[in-house]
Amino acid sequence: MRVLDVGCGAGVISRMLATSVPDVRVVGVDEVNRLGSARSIVDFVGGSVYALPLADGAVDLAFAHGLFDHLRDPAAALAELHRVVRPGGRLALSTSDWSRAKLRPRTANVDAALRGYYLLRRRQGADPFAGKRLADLVTAAGFAEVRSHARFRGDVAYRDLARQVEAALAAALDTPSRDHQQLTSAARSAWVWSRAGDGEFNQCWVELTATR
Repeated sequence: MRVLDVGCGAGVISRMLATSVPDVRVVGVDEVNRLGSARSIVDFVGGSVYALPLADGAVDLAFAHGLFDHLRDPAAALAELHRVVRPGGRLALSTSDWSRAKLRPRTANVDAALRGYYLLRRRQGADPFAGKRLADLVTAAGFAEVRSHARFRGDVAYRDLARQVEAALAAALDTPSRDHQQLTSAARSAWVWSRAGDGEFNQCWVELTATR
């Protein structure tokens, strides 16, 4: 069985798949500077999800975790995944959907900071609500038996999220843009949020499977 882990980064999940699934060969694809080691058990290959360095129908399963919320053109990426998965092969995706994230307390400052953060992410070519439309995109790409469900994970602490949002917005202010005023206001709200009390944050992850 040949598995593709696209957007594999340092290859943590690639290595886990290679060592926990019998008779499997994992190919990890990402930008060259992000690739990991452990090449004896995983074939790490530099490349783009928009032009995968694989032949048509080369893999039995294509997998991507936390990738689609970073893509400018998810439809083009899915077309490539459809090309490299063999007929009858499987697709498995997991991506976040900030529209369903659970934050408590969710104050006016939290909402204002997040609106600025979403604006910043979109300006960078990402889609914070990617999980919301993932199933429709996968179906449009030609995959069948599309099944998805939402899972909520508390991997990041509430205050850590506040600090991350504050840092991202503050860094963005170093570069002049037409959104500078809105981002400045959002950064102020994030500053207040990060210095408030603790709370709860559970991110929504959309997990999807489909058949080629």
